[in-house]
Formats: sequence, structure tokens, C-alpha cells
Amino acid sequence: MIWVARWLIFMDARGMAMNVKHDAPLVAQGLMFALCGYMMLAVGDAIVKSMVPIWPATAIAALRYFLGAVGIGILLLAKEGRSGFVLSNPLLHLGRAAAVSFSAVCFFMGVKFMPLAEATAISFMMPMFAGMLSAVLLREKASRATWLTTAVAFVGVLIILRPNVAEVGLSALFPLGSAIGMAVLILLNRRAAGTASVLALQFNIAALSAPMLIAAAAIGDLSGLPGLDVGWPHWSVILRCAIVAVSASCAHALIFLATTRASAATIAPMTYSQLIVALIIGALVFGDLPDLKSMFGSALIVGSGLYLWRSATPKRGA
Repeated sequence: MIWVARWLIFMDARGMAMNVKHDAPLVAQGLMFALCGYMMLAVGDAIVKSMVPIWPATAIAALRYFLGAVGIGILLLAKEGRSGFVLSNPLLHLGRAAAVSFSAVCFFMGVKFMPLAEATAISFMMPMFAGMLSAVLLREKASRATWLTTAVAFVGVLIILRPNVAEVGLSALFPLGSAIGMAVLILLNRRAAGTASVLALQFNIAALSAPMLIAAAAIGDLSGLPGLDVGWPHWSVILRCAIVAVSASCAHALIFLATTRASAATIAPMTYSQLIVALIIGALVFGDLPDLKSMFGSALIVGSGLYLWRSATPKRGA
């Protein structure tokens, strides 16, 4: 279910979007919806960060997606009936689920070892990786802007990782794996677009991710590795996973509604409000104050993303 709306936004910025009338009040409403949605995603990430010290990231992801699948499944049944659960092209949807499962575990592990804002900033490499993968795997022509922004953003990633790798080792690379997983999801989402309703696509990815993540949690538990022992979670962990599942679903719904009121290219920059909120929460709740070099690295990533969005947005009158 994760980041379907973000995929819609970046694909629309590349010229694959829905047509939306440029009515000023509707645009303002769309921007507000997007802002609220991305703020909710940052809050959900903070809740995850509060859990990873006491329960494995694999188990958190498994419970979060299981609860999400149940909730979305109920909505899907009420709206579309049994026909909404028909699964076309199972291999494609299994690939989507595998990509989002890998991304979720990597990000959850990332926030365990890194400040929330820095892990979030690295995850914004996703659109750049998507552009590169589409060129390499799908033989699509990548623009000069794609390669330029990827190179600059990667410099930003190296700057952010500088102190974290020194402190916690290669575990600091988890957010980078999350961004790559989401980039793969974007490519697969493009193939899945139009095969079912947005709600059904969200259910498919949540329902198929849950057993994969449960298996990953079980393997981790049996491995005996430190930090992967599942056990029975405290009731507060179950409650927090439920809150994350609900808040993420609401956030994606808000972002999708935003794209129906303003063009997705218009609201694309709002995605970076998530980083600002993550920075504030990280400082106030977790005491994570990034140094100037990390903030500069984050600025490089954000600036690269904005430049890529701007270069892909059709010029007015063109």
C-alpha cells in the first residue's frame, strides 16, 4: 500500500498524469491535503522509530501490513464486493509486495540506527533511482537532468552517511536500500496501473506483503541473531502498529485526494514537508540534532529532487 500516491505524483510530473482544472481554491485545497498527508507519514515514521528499540523491524512491518490489509480489505469488500479481490497477473503483484516489504524493513531498520530526519532524507533518493532503473531495466531514455540530479543527490547521501557509518557501521545504509526498493516498486506500479482500482491495488500489496514479512520475522527469530527475537509484543506496540497502519492509509488517501484537486506536478514539492516534520520530531522527541554537514547533505537531496521535478514539469504554453 505504501507510497502509491507518491508514485502518482512523480509519474504525473513526467507527463503521465490525470487532467485537473487549475481552479485556485481547489489547488489550495489540494496543497493542504498533500501537506497534511505528508505530515501524517512523518508522524507514522516517528512512531515506528519509537518501537524499533523494543521489537524487531521485521515484526513491526509484518504487523503493520497485516493490520493494513485487514482494514483495506473491509473497505474493498464494502465498496467493490468479491470482484475487488480478483487478482490479475499474480507475479506482478508478488513483485510489488516483495519490493515494498524490502523497502519497509530497510527503512524501519534505518530509523533504528539513524536519526529520523537523515533516514527520511536518504529515502528521497527514490525518484532519482526510479529514473535510473527505468533507463537500465526498461531501456527508457533517461534525461540529462535524471543523471545530474542522481549524482548530486548521491553526494548528499554520502555526506549524511559520513558520521553514521563511522558510528554504527554498514547498518546506516538501510535507508538507501529502502529508496531502491521503492524505486523498484514504482516501475512495477507502472505495469499494474489500470489493472484494478487504487483501493484494490493497495489491498493487493498489503495482503501479499504481510505473509512475506511474517516469514522474514520468523526467520529472524529462528536465526538467533541479536535484536531479531520476536516474542510477544507489549500491548503498546500492537496499538502503535495499528495507529501507523491507520495513519498511513489516511495519509495516502489525503495525498490521492490532493491529486484530484490540483495537478500532481503542482503538489509534488509538498512531499518535502515530510522531511521538515521529521526534523522537528527528531529534535524534540528523540533529541537528534543534525549537524550542519548533514543538513547540507539533506539540502542537496531535496534540491536535486525539486530540480528533477521542475525539469520534468511541462512548461506553460509549450
